[in-house]
Amino acid sequence: MVLARRVDGLIIGDAHLDGAALAGLERSGTPFVLVNRRTDGGHPAVVCDDRHGGRLVAEHFLGLGHRRVGVIAGEAFASTGTDRTAGFADRYREAGLPLPPEAVRACGFDTAGGRRAATELLTSVPRPTALFAVNDLAAIGAMGAARDLGLRVGADLALAGFNDVPVAAELPVPLTSVHSPMKDLGRTALRELLRHLSGDAPAPRRLPAHLTVRASSGSPIGPAIAP
Repeated sequence: MVLARRVDGLIIGDAHLDGAALAGLERSGTPFVLVNRRTDGGHPAVVCDDRHGGRLVAEHFLGLGHRRVGVIAGEAFASTGTDRTAGFADRYREAGLPLPPEAVRACGFDTAGGRRAATELLTSVPRPTALFAVNDLAAIGAMGAARDLGLRVGADLALAGFNDVPVAAELPVPLTSVHSPMKDLGRTALRELLRHLSGDAPAPRRLPAHLTVRASSGSPIGPAIAP
């Protein structure tokens, strides 16, 4: 519908890793830039450094002494969930604590998906002492699962999310979360599209992430785990 209006270019805020849905757009010759997600096909994209963000959460949990951890990994088709999970798992592997497959649960990027995945993880034996949810909505769902199981977030369970949405700081137990610079992503994507429209090749951009630590990740449960 947008192409029928003969737009000069597009910024696309959703994409699958395989990039299959972009084939028709490529054939049309209309310039476009992806924002927030990337593809494996090398399409121009402006993203947060999702892999590094996952590593930041792993570093935080390792510093608190967490050995048994789980990941609420989102949907496998999205680079956000895939890269954040990979960064977290890489750091734990480097620490000599590789994540078993059952410690990573795919789910929808919503509270219901997060609740289901967290319930599965928190009823497994042995139970993880910390969970990383690859977005904040899933982390909020995990809070509900913990409550229903009689677990106190920040005391019985460490929990971290990703994106640092405004509500994260206002929850009954404020949520530790990786801050994704959403406004800067949008501004940068627009600049790259304008470069594309002026005849220059758009450059892939990866913007930095940083961890905002709040009460949900709790206190150390043991000595920090060295690399």
